[in-house]
Amino acid sequence: MEWQTKIQGYYRKLRLMLGQCDLCGNGTEKHSLLCTACFNALPLFNQNIIQSDLLNWPAVNKALPKAKFDQLFCLSPYLPPFTHWLPGFKYHGRFELATIFANLLAEQWLASAHQQKKYEDYLMLSVPLHSSKWQVRGYNQAHLVAKYFAKKIRLDYQALALQRVKKNSSQVGKTGEQRRKSLANAFAVDKHLIKNYKHIMLIDDVLTTGSTVNEICKLLKSQGVETVTVVTVCLTLPK
Repeated sequence: MEWQTKIQGYYRKLRLMLGQCDLCGNGTEKHSLLCTACFNALPLFNQNIIQSDLLNWPAVNKALPKAKFDQLFCLSPYLPPFTHWLPGFKYHGRFELATIFANLLAEQWLASAHQQKKYEDYLMLSVPLHSSKWQVRGYNQAHLVAKYFAKKIRLDYQALALQRVKKNSSQVGKTGEQRRKSLANAFAVDKHLIKNYKHIMLIDDVLTTGSTVNEICKLLKSQGVETVTVVTVCLTLPK
């Protein structure tokens, strides 16, 4: 019910003001909204094992045989607490989670080999929403993460370089083939905003089949982009 949702929202804001963990209510220390114990229990990918690229993991590589992107950097499998956090962030305006995701991504990114200077000339973009969906939801969750993440790792971010020009029905429950067909010619890019960049970092919240980012990658590479690194909060693990 609406009144219950409002009460939950007020309670979360109070916990944030008091410095309490979003998961257990204990006091937070290093990480905003997370106590040390809950942070240590997060199901984060070990970036050292996969060399900060999930495409190096055979099961993921096999599940994404038609990937048009060159690297996949992801924070966690789509498991609790992310299965609770992401729907709240995406559909219920839990904006404070954008900073949690951005901070965690930046921490993992900067602790990996990605501090190398070759990433200084990257441009960051985010997967866009169609204007009709944005009007209903009021925000684009991928943009919110990208905005904070870009500041953390000091990359240029162009929020308007990508546009979704084709309105599609929800992708939830569709097969990979159905997603690919519905996404054909769904995006447009502002050539002037990306013309000085050969390398792009593309941000989204969850990667499932890769159809959306693949379509964007094809578009970017048709405009002269050489490499695309896809960065997501979560990956739906292959069966």
